[in-house]
Amino acid sequence: MAFMSKERKAEIAPAVKTILNRYGLNGTLSVRDHSTLVLTIRSGEIDFITNYRDAIMADRGRIEPWQLTDHIEVNHYHVAREFTGEACEAITALVVAMNNGNWDKSDVMTDYFNVGWYIDVKIGTWNKAYEHELAKVGA
Repeated sequence: MAFMSKERKAEIAPAVKTILNRYGLNGTLSVRDHSTLVLTIRSGEIDFITNYRDAIMADRGRIEPWQLTDHIEVNHYHVAREFTGEACEAITALVVAMNNGNWDKSDVMTDYFNVGWYIDVKIGTWNKAYEHELAKVGA
């Protein structure tokens, strides 16, 4: 049964914060329903929104209306299809850090799910858009 505690979140947080700082991102970690570790990236130097739209367009040849948004709920199983370059590297590194110590012994064919915990990565939220900040010159 999936379980995420505040103590486990506190163990994972330093690695996530290091990656956020490396890529110039501002984000918060939280625990939802004692089962999911949630990372919300609120602002940063990477333009995730444009990168996402460009990658989707290149992969599928079109963008659906629901993909024209100012926030993204990342499908962490398809990061390489939905992002490119530095955006892909950053999200991949964050997903790896969030899954440190996790396991997945699920068998979807029998509808049996056995994971240590679930993860969600959000870029912005439905009520507060992701803010792309240009890199600070000389910083």
